[in-house]
Amino acid sequence: MAGHSKWAQIKHKKAKTDAARGKLFTRLIREITVAARQGGGDPDGNPRLRLAIQTAKAANMPNDNIRRAIRKGTGELGGEAIEEFTYEGYAPGGVALMIDVLTDNRNRTTAEVRHALTKHGGSLGESGCVAWNFDRKGIIRVDASRCDEDTLMAAALEAGAEDVREEDGVFEVVTAPAELHQVAQALEAGNIPYESAELERIPNTTVKLGPDEARRVLKLMDALEELDDVQRVSANFDIPDEVLQGE
Repeated sequence: MAGHSKWAQIKHKKAKTDAARGKLFTRLIREITVAARQGGGDPDGNPRLRLAIQTAKAANMPNDNIRRAIRKGTGELGGEAIEEFTYEGYAPGGVALMIDVLTDNRNRTTAEVRHALTKHGGSLGESGCVAWNFDRKGIIRVDASRCDEDTLMAAALEAGAEDVREEDGVFEVVTAPAELHQVAQALEAGNIPYESAELERIPNTTVKLGPDEARRVLKLMDALEELDDVQRVSANFDIPDEVLQGE
């Protein structure tokens, strides 16, 4: 998980800017809308919606925004039809990419993703070309300055988490997809604040890159995540320490 974890920490630092915060809210609103459309507007009977609401609240999204997104999903408010799907492709150095999107216009999104990939030395692949190298896991991130590690580990593991690790001042609680909501609830019950709780794609194997090539891949991932429709980009490479020090 080295490359994935390091990329997550870089994004964590960038997310502190107002522009990134606005982007985060847009992504969360779309996730809430899709979750409500697929499973209904009652979070008690819709685990995906419960998790989306929890993540939005952890990001300090106003309740009015959350309620509006739910009503759009259930059809009570008008709005664009949003669909979700995943692109698979490659970055420089043979790095595998999984690009999760939520969009109201698949043709536009495909063109934008293809352009970003081509501009930065990557390419789109066929469905299934790299998915085999990624597992879905729940990842809950907790600011290490706000929680004792032993307390967090005891609560998380008792609730069914698979692992707890610390990386650059942030604890990552790893769960099976089905256990993510349960573990997040246990942390809330224990008054342990978390910054995000999401399903992510974790690579089974990683590619080692030199500093220059790693920077090219990070630049490509940045370009993809700046696209409005892109929810998440996952990759399977290790980021050299000298590159991290410059981020």
